[in-house]
Amino acid sequence: MNSSFDQLIHSDKPVLIDFFATWCGPCQMLGPVLKEVKDQLGDSVSIIKIDVDKNQELAAMQQVRGVPTMMLFQNGKQLWRQSGLLSKEEIIKNILEKSNN
Repeated sequence: MNSSFDQLIHSDKPVLIDFFATWCGPCQMLGPVLKEVKDQLGDSVSIIKIDVDKNQELAAMQQVRGVPTMMLFQNGKQLWRQSGLLSKEEIIKNILEKSNN
């Protein structure tokens, strides 16, 4: 998973990673919000969901302490990180402000 994670985040376009857990209520609420973000931004951003229970080593490497945790990467660099539930507008604003889109 780590090598494929590295490949994912070395994209020219922004990659939003959502570290989530199936048992987490706010994570379940974030799912539809991220779908709206994707619908609005289309192919200008990739959104990847990673289950922390199935990818504990990767979550530990990324120092994910709570879920949901979102991270924005572009060209291998972490541009933004936020834990907790955010609105579609807040997420889009951060993607557009922090990335080179």
